[in-house]
Amino acid sequence: MDFDLTPVFQIGAVGFITAILHTVLKQAGKEDIAHWATLVGFIIVLYMVSHFVADLFSEVKRVFLFN
Repeated sequence: MDFDLTPVFQIGAVGFITAILHTVLKQAGKEDIAHWATLVGFIIVLYMVSHFVADLFSEVKRVFLFN
């Protein structure tokens, strides 16, 4: 069984970049922009996860409906 870890690393990279950006902006005194950057990072991750879940459901449908 082939398991691809690319999506895990992509989500981790977005989280890491978002955390660094949030920290830098907060230290610079731009807390409102830091919160917006965190929200944008969260939305990007949700978008990525929704695509992966859709692919998972289509694969499950393909397996159990024999299409």
